[in-house]
Amino acid sequence: MLHRTKIQTICRNPSLLKRHSSTKPKRETPDPIQTICKIMSSTPVAALDTALDHAGVRLTPEIAEHVLARFQNAGLLAHRFFQWAAKQRGYSHSVRAHHAAIESLAKIRQYQLMWELVSAMRSNDTLNVETFCIIMRKYARARKIDEALYTFNVMEKHGVSQNLAAFNGLLSALCKSRNVRKAQEIFDKMKDRFEPDSKTYSILIDGWGKEPNLPRAREVFREMVDLGIKPDVVTYGIMVDVLCKAGRVDEAIESVRHMDSNGCKPTSFIYSVLVHTYGVESRIEDAVDAFMEMERRGVEADVVVYNALIGAFARVDRFKNAKRVLNDMNSKGVRPNSRTCNVMLNGLIGRGRTEEAVKVFRRMSKVCEPDADTYTMMIKMFCEKGEVDMALEVWKHMKSKRFVPSMHMFSVLINGLCEKKDASRACVLMEEMIEKGIRPAGVTFGRLRQLLMKEGRDDVLKFLQQKMNLLVKEPLCD
Repeated sequence: MLHRTKIQTICRNPSLLKRHSSTKPKRETPDPIQTICKIMSSTPVAALDTALDHAGVRLTPEIAEHVLARFQNAGLLAHRFFQWAAKQRGYSHSVRAHHAAIESLAKIRQYQLMWELVSAMRSNDTLNVETFCIIMRKYARARKIDEALYTFNVMEKHGVSQNLAAFNGLLSALCKSRNVRKAQEIFDKMKDRFEPDSKTYSILIDGWGKEPNLPRAREVFREMVDLGIKPDVVTYGIMVDVLCKAGRVDEAIESVRHMDSNGCKPTSFIYSVLVHTYGVESRIEDAVDAFMEMERRGVEADVVVYNALIGAFARVDRFKNAKRVLNDMNSKGVRPNSRTCNVMLNGLIGRGRTEEAVKVFRRMSKVCEPDADTYTMMIKMFCEKGEVDMALEVWKHMKSKRFVPSMHMFSVLINGLCEKKDASRACVLMEEMIEKGIRPAGVTFGRLRQLLMKEGRDDVLKFLQQKMNLLVKEPLCD
């Protein structure tokens, strides 16, 4: 009875859900978008086209782009909407809509469908460099390096020139997926074909910084300067970040102080790196000093640097100070974002202050929309406490906001249900996940499989396995 009261207090009246839903957002979602999203969230895939036809919505490129963005984590559902939209009278897909559909399909590794969209764009003469950069980035993130290179190599076959932007896109895709050595190898072989700019070198410096390999990052920086390519504010920002991550904070500060002499004014991002680094090292006074130096130099604080300062206070368990920073943000007209909320939640949950975390979640949800990380943290927190019913309440709230969960979010809740031996509800979520075209992680599916086998529910396991097999696993094609 006590547990039931707790759920009602937080999630019903005065409820986490009711309070949040009764607070009118400043930017209301247009009605046509709400209508389509509601249909897509509640209608079986087989009946989706009919339901959308009956909705009577006059589709525009802006509406389609918004819907595709909302369902980016449900690739097959997004693709079904994309196909339906293409048949609507007076409507044609924008380049952005094509790109959104390509991203959502690549995210669930539906590569054949992805390349079919590329072919459609080619026939419409709408392919561009960004199309191939998206595909390279998605392949690299999936650790398909050969496929990323293949994508770059077939650009001209599809009528798109391999220019510097494409070259930078390939290098960036490799570096962001922790393949900087391959990126450097390609750069060394192909740099004579293009004329590298500050962005090219910044990408490589950032890649070596993430390796981490400070000597190689310095080497690339020196090569850049020796060739007469002037570092810009982005390059300096990356170099400061690399130095901080290598523990060379004092050297990073000197770089910031010498930027003016090189014609570059430090940005709030650069100061956010310093504040964050001091926070990680629990040097809170230095973090505050860096923030104040930024203000003295006339650099306007944005949400990123404020989040870094909030995080610094949270790491040393000074949440009253963090709240004062929030108040300062409001007085300066800087609106908190989901990251602001997540920084607070991460600090509170990490210290076991879960009740306060719930209050922050409830309060912050009124001023900024939670993102995937926000919901994941809350669901994971309740699952780890053994309060799966509370995790399900958060899940229910999330669904009421038409937020489409990612693979990781499904996994966290399914694992929590498996831990509680609740196979029935775990199976419902697993089926929903698969129906959305999201392939579950092997560990998550394996855990549910073991639970079903232990309970002798081989028929349910067979049913889920058959659904899994329906998810197309296609080889690379063009």
